[in-house]
Amino acid sequence: MASPTAASESNISHQKTDTAIDIEHVVVADDPRQWSYARKMTILCIVSLATLLSTMSSNIQNPSNTLIQEDLHATNSQISLTLSAFQLTQGNVPLLWSAASEIKGRKPVYLVSSALFVIGSAVLASSKTIEVMIVMRVLQAAGSSAAISISAATLADIYDPHERGTRMGIFFAAPVLGPALGPIIGGSLSQVFNWRATFYCMLICGAVIFLSFLILFKDTYRQERSLMYRSALQRLAASKEPVQSGNESTISEQDSSTPGKDTEKQLEPLDIMDAVPVLISTPRPNVLRLSIRDVNPFPPYFRILSRKNNVFILIANGLILGFTFCLSYTCARTLADKYGYDAFKTGLVLLCLGVGSVAGSVIGGRWSDRVLASKKAANGGKWSAEMRLDSSKVIMLWLPLSVIGYAWVCEKHVNVGVVCTMLVLIGFTSTWMYSCTLAYLVDANPGRSSTAVATNSSFRGTLAFASVMTAVPLQDALGDGGLYTAWAGMLVVMELSVLLVIRKGESWRTESEQRELKSRN
Repeated sequence: MASPTAASESNISHQKTDTAIDIEHVVVADDPRQWSYARKMTILCIVSLATLLSTMSSNIQNPSNTLIQEDLHATNSQISLTLSAFQLTQGNVPLLWSAASEIKGRKPVYLVSSALFVIGSAVLASSKTIEVMIVMRVLQAAGSSAAISISAATLADIYDPHERGTRMGIFFAAPVLGPALGPIIGGSLSQVFNWRATFYCMLICGAVIFLSFLILFKDTYRQERSLMYRSALQRLAASKEPVQSGNESTISEQDSSTPGKDTEKQLEPLDIMDAVPVLISTPRPNVLRLSIRDVNPFPPYFRILSRKNNVFILIANGLILGFTFCLSYTCARTLADKYGYDAFKTGLVLLCLGVGSVAGSVIGGRWSDRVLASKKAANGGKWSAEMRLDSSKVIMLWLPLSVIGYAWVCEKHVNVGVVCTMLVLIGFTSTWMYSCTLAYLVDANPGRSSTAVATNSSFRGTLAFASVMTAVPLQDALGDGGLYTAWAGMLVVMELSVLLVIRKGESWRTESEQRELKSRN
């Protein structure tokens, strides 16, 4: 007997249709959107903790760098490489994890990546040479990056668009707290024990996350709500070979040799066109298996980048996160050099940035849902992804002003209490902006949410790498006042790009969808 999923899709028949498919709400078996509140919150907590660990691991070694350098006889450039290689790897490997999650589902990817993180942390804790440490930091970054790349997609699997802003805000509070907690934990462990204790801590935390995914996490991925899966269905239709729902074979060799349009070009987002008169009974999700051809990460990556609205938001997100990584790195130097703070006191000050970020994430996420609901009601129940971005307008003035305030407070060596206040404001305003733009990126790319978030991670990692590598020379040349006044100007440009997407994003998306449909046909 065919599954509910198969039954729901077996009505693809002889006639052509221009009916738009709401891929967000395609009927699936065991719909994650219908799960209990407790199960959803369990999933939310697990992925939040996993991303907290991922972001915390990025800078937890910073207070121990001097100890590591002395113990392993490393150079300054080698220590810098352990940090920059981590950021670059963590930013770009998610493209592969995203593709893998479309083949095997979310849970297997979480388990494999968590295992890699545990292995990397274990070897790091016992490293005898700096070369081993660099390689293991790369492995650790690769393992930690999966949670960053597919966690937002996991939340998209279980929450409807109208509640994503709130849930994204709650979720994002954990990873933004990680960079603030990392120096405190790392500095404390290094002072009480030694630098290796930092990575033993990562090992224990990674093992707990692995067990949580193994025991408590239920896979949220449903192929029928994936554009990649629907591309495979489109090729089956084009092959003119009806597929029985009980057939255990995979996509046939004849199908795989079908003259090759790019798989992403064969299916317009939110549209399924039955151009070939053929009756198909859709296989159950465990029958129709996607191949590497279907989930090649690069065509979807470039498809995300082919839309102007995505590009502007990706650049905006990259600038926000590049700024925050630069801030964390240079603030630690300022506190050590100009205020004479040790690693633990520096961590406490940086915690102010984390506190502001958590507040901005939670409040900003809730506000974005409220704004979206209000605009949807005023528009007769119709909505567009760009409506969510309106919630960022209220904070736009305050972000560059708080950055300029921080710049000159540090430049003039004002009391550290004022520095802490500026860090809270920066964390609050920057994360409010980011929570809105990240939720928009998911809403604007239905069926491709994991690819969109992975592309965002790539931008984030690349710009973070660039900002960290140039932070110290620029700080030495310009001082905190000049450096962060320049950053304030770049953040104004970022905000202008968001305003442009609010104004033009919907028409850009429509143009892109029509262009993709024409190229497919």
